[in-house]
Amino acid sequence: MTSSFKPVTRGSIERVMPLWRLAFRPFFLLGAVFSLVAMLVWGGFWHGEILLMPHGGMLWWHQHEMLFGFGGAIVVGFLLTAVQNWTGRPGLHGGPLCGLVMLWLAGRVLLAFPPDMAPIWPALVDLVFLPLAAVALGISVIRVRQWRNLIFIPVLLLMTTANGWMHWGAIQANGQAVRDGAQMAILLMVLLMVVLGGRVIPFFTSRRLGTMQPSRWLWLEIVSIGTIALLVLMSGIGSLTSLPAETWAIVALTAAAANTLRLCRWQGLRCLHEPLLWGLHGSYAFVCLGLAMWGLASFGWLGTSLALHAITIGGMSTMMLAMMARVSLGHTGRAIRTLPGIGVALGLMMLAAVLRALLPVIWPQLFPWTLSLSVLCWVLAFTLFVWRYARLLATPRADGQAG
Repeated sequence: MTSSFKPVTRGSIERVMPLWRLAFRPFFLLGAVFSLVAMLVWGGFWHGEILLMPHGGMLWWHQHEMLFGFGGAIVVGFLLTAVQNWTGRPGLHGGPLCGLVMLWLAGRVLLAFPPDMAPIWPALVDLVFLPLAAVALGISVIRVRQWRNLIFIPVLLLMTTANGWMHWGAIQANGQAVRDGAQMAILLMVLLMVVLGGRVIPFFTSRRLGTMQPSRWLWLEIVSIGTIALLVLMSGIGSLTSLPAETWAIVALTAAAANTLRLCRWQGLRCLHEPLLWGLHGSYAFVCLGLAMWGLASFGWLGTSLALHAITIGGMSTMMLAMMARVSLGHTGRAIRTLPGIGVALGLMMLAAVLRALLPVIWPQLFPWTLSLSVLCWVLAFTLFVWRYARLLATPRADGQAG
């Protein structure tokens, strides 16, 4: 990604620590480190090692922190970086960025090591993060009247609602509320992926192949995005009253079919030589697969958890890893090329999704092994990212510019 904004004078905090020059730097780095540590803790718990006594218990903590701890950090890092390209205004940087990161970090610490106080207080600290990020994003978008990108503001606020629902479920020991909040958060992530993926995947692909982007079919764009938005709406309604299984199945399968057709038009098979591209295409394919599995799960033909993990590991997390790798290069003034080991990392993420979400459908008796191997693949993938990108994210741009 390139930037058209005018360089700003760097504050003292940015001169001392380039980490605070733009949101992708701290959020990508800390989010990646947090994800591999959190997954190690989850793997230890699965094998009987109690390493934490977190807020909400280990099962709640695992679900919540992978969605709002890891996922929230990467989404905010990407949006607060991309907004300067969209608006031509400098993204959040310096002291305000440092403060937002410290708030995110405080939420992680308070939920992992809950203090001796009412559980509402750690929850409130965690809940403030996304609305503040939405405000920072909204200020830039509204000042230039770029209404097209206002869609991300309600998405972040709805994610806050889903987060609050999960916290309420934890405090009230209401497992259904926790599941409803987690499913809404996943669907909101899918909505972000479908909107942003539809913008960047065909654009990046056409640039790499030297071809024209495929024309957009308006009806297909409406169905692809609209069915996901409808699923989000249904998840909100479903938290208040039950909806027929057939309704979930029809909408989820329609979303899967429409987005599969959309993906097929992006020339993904011509990108097998470029990991940063096939990683994006492959992650979108896992979203389509996960939606189809969700539709089948509505009929009781397989477990909903398998569908959700196909989306969250193969789709959401693989796309995040691919975008982190690409955005970090472009915004630090480096050539867009796959660094050694990153192709392996993307392959490991897809293997993790196969092990966690697909093989158990065929061989459920192997689930304890496939889950453990899935955790290992995740940890290795993000270790490779941190190993290759930590110095790049924490040092000044190669071309000497701000950002």
